[in-house]
Amino acid sequence: MAEVEIPPYYLCPITLDMMKDPVTISTGITFDRDSIEKWIFTHENNKCPVTKQLLSDSELTPNITLRRLIQSWCTIHASHGFERLPTPRSPVSKSEVLKLLNDAESPQMQMDCLRRLKSITSQNLTNKRCMEAVGTADFLASLIVNKTLEAYRADNDSADKSESKLICEEALSILCSLNLSESWLESVSNQELVESLTNMMQFGSYESRAYAIMLLKSILEVADPARIIINLSSEFFLQCALILNDEFSKKATKATLKALINVCTWGRNRIKAVEAGAVPLLIDLLLDSSDKRASEMMLVVLDILCQCAEGRAELLNHSAGMAVVSKKILRISQVASERGVRILHSISKFSSTPGVLQEMLQIGVASKLCLVLQVDCGSKLKERAREILRLHARTWRNPSCIPHNLICAYPS
Repeated sequence: MAEVEIPPYYLCPITLDMMKDPVTISTGITFDRDSIEKWIFTHENNKCPVTKQLLSDSELTPNITLRRLIQSWCTIHASHGFERLPTPRSPVSKSEVLKLLNDAESPQMQMDCLRRLKSITSQNLTNKRCMEAVGTADFLASLIVNKTLEAYRADNDSADKSESKLICEEALSILCSLNLSESWLESVSNQELVESLTNMMQFGSYESRAYAIMLLKSILEVADPARIIINLSSEFFLQCALILNDEFSKKATKATLKALINVCTWGRNRIKAVEAGAVPLLIDLLLDSSDKRASEMMLVVLDILCQCAEGRAELLNHSAGMAVVSKKILRISQVASERGVRILHSISKFSSTPGVLQEMLQIGVASKLCLVLQVDCGSKLKERAREILRLHARTWRNPSCIPHNLICAYPS
C-alpha cells in the first residue's frame, strides 16, 4: 500500500500543542505556520490539504484572533499543565531584508547584519523564501568569494584577516540554510566560488568545512562539466580526502562521497583523486563502516577509481584492498554487491598478474564469486562473476580452498 501523507489539519483538541502560529491560506482554512509551510514550500503542494482547491497564492495571513483564543485557553488551563504560547514574530518583509543587505555593504556593519539575517532565516520558511526573492543568496555567494581572498591570502597578515574568515563562515552557514534552487546553483557555478569553497574546506572550522563540501556537492551536481568539473584543482581532491579521513560529520562524509562520484567520471579527475590518497583511505573506511549508504557510496567511488590503472595499482598495494571488497559482496546490498564485483572484474581483466591471481585465490575471492552464482542476486551480477571465473579458469581449476559443494558451479 502506498504511503499516505497526512496533511496538517487545523485546530482540534489532540493537536492543540501544534498550533503555535495559526495562519490562514487563500482558501480560508487555518493551519499552523510550520505545518502549512512544509506542505506548500518543502513538499511543493499547490492545493489546500482540506478542500483540495488550488491555492491562488502562497501568502499566509496570521490568524490573530485564533492565536489569542489559544493563548487565553492555555492561560485559563495553566493549572492542568498548559503553558501560554509566546506570540510569534511576524514574518520579515522584503524591505527589511533589502535594508539589511544594503547595510551589509558597509564593512563595519557586515557581521551584525549577517547575524540578523541568520536569525531571520531560522524563524520560518516564509522568511527563507522572502530572502531568496530579494537576492540574498547572490549577495552571500559574492561576499564569500570576496572575503576568502582577504581571509586566506598568504600575504595578508593584518588584523582584518580573522574578521574576514568569520564573515565567510557566517555567510556560508546562512547560504546553506536557504532552500537553494537548481537554477540558482547553475547560475553561481563559477570557478571563483568553487575555489573559495575549496579554501574554506582547507582553512575553515569543522562546521565550515562541512558546509563548504555540502554546498560544493550541490553546485557540482548541476555545474557545466566542460567549464567547472574538468578544471577542478588537485587541492579540491586533497581536501575531500582530508574530510573523509577526519570523519567529523556523517553529513560531510556523505556529501564528499557524492561529490567524488559526480566528478571522478570526468577527465583526469580519477587520477587527481588517486594522487590525493583516496583509494587507501576508502579501503580503511570500508573496513570499519557500519553505515549501509556510506558503504555503498565508498564502493561506487572505488569502482570509478579502479577504472584507471593508477586506481587499480593503489587498491592492489593495500594489504586489505581486495579482501575488504570481496567481504562486502552479498553483505550490504545489491548495489554494493554489484560495485564490488565490478571492482574485482576490473582487477581480473586489466591487472591479473600471477601474484594477483594467487592472492585472489588465497583471500577467498574465487570462493565468493562461486557463491554469487549460487544465490539470487540478479542476472547481471552473476554474469560478471561468471566472466571473471572464465577468465582465470585454468589458474583456479580445482583449488583446494574452494569448498567441494561450490566446485560444481565452477566453469569448465
